[in-house]
Parts: sequence; C-alpha cells; structure tokens
Amino acid sequence: MCVDKGAPVVLARQRVHLVETFTYEFRQPYHTAEKMLLAQAREFISRMQAEARRLAYRAIRELASRTREQGMKLTRCGLLLASGRPLPELEKILASHALIHTADGEHFREAVLHASARCGLRDFRIKERDLLKHAEEALRLKGAALMRRITELGRPLGTPWSQDEKFATIAAWLALASKGSSRKTMRTES
Repeated sequence: MCVDKGAPVVLARQRVHLVETFTYEFRQPYHTAEKMLLAQAREFISRMQAEARRLAYRAIRELASRTREQGMKLTRCGLLLASGRPLPELEKILASHALIHTADGEHFREAVLHASARCGLRDFRIKERDLLKHAEEALRLKGAALMRRITELGRPLGTPWSQDEKFATIAAWLALASKGSSRKTMRTES
C-alpha cells in the first residue's frame, strides 16, 4: 500500500506461506509440538521459527523488488497483534490448547517482525481489538465510512476481500500515517 495525494492505494496483495510444506504438521507448529517430548518440541519449534523467518524475509524482499519496479520504496510494515498477554514458557503453552492457538499465531507474527527488521522496515504494531478505534481517530473517518473506503480499495483486486485483508490494509494505512511521516514520504512509502 502507498498513499498518493492523500488517498490510499493497494499496490500488491498476496498470501504468504511461512512454511515450506503446507500441511497441518508444519502450518500449526505448536499443535504438532504438543504431541512431542519437551526437548523434541523445543527443537521442532526452533526449526520452524528459522524456516518462517527465512520465508518471511524472502517474501518481503520480493515485495520490495516488485514495489521498486512500480517506482515505490518499501519502508514500513503494519502488523495486527493478538489481544492476549505474553506467552509463558513452552511447557505451559503445550499444556493448554488455548495457548497453543495463541502461540501458533505469535510464531508467524514474530517471523514477519524479524524479517521486517532485517529488511530495515519500520514496523507499526496494533492490537486487532484497537484497530478500528485507532483508525477512526488517526484517519479521521467514522467506522462505516472507513469500512466502505477499505471495501472499495479491494474491489479492483477481486474476491475474496475478506475481513483479515481489510484489517491488514487498515494496519498498513496506519503504518503510513504514523508519527514521523512527512506528506512527501507518505506518498512514496509502501
């Protein structure tokens, strides 16, 4: 996404897989680790973390290359966070199915943040539960108007334009609008 003449523009849309083998075993690493001995689980999670980081880095580099071809420079990363508390140690995570779900989500968010930092991107993080309220204030749009605008941004991209994509777009827009942005840099940042 970029902001051009004050209006947001979606530059690219893609779903990035942060596992080499897209099966249940690997795309939900904490669910898989739950069935392992603790030492095996630790090693497995560590391998999956390294893989997710590598794949996130590759995806961001490819996106940076594509945006450069469009005359833009990728400078920011907007990321939606879960609303929960920090995770406990692995043994406690694996003992709780609810924490396993949370840990799987955090696993991939961490990979994106790690790769973003490695690519020199400034990140903007916001808890999903705070997203719409913060967006209304920062972008000066009421909820219904904001969602209409985001829905319209997705129309040229075709279906599906799901809630997670809409929320990711809002997070990207907020990343561009966050403090420290000048009007000129907002026009050229993605």
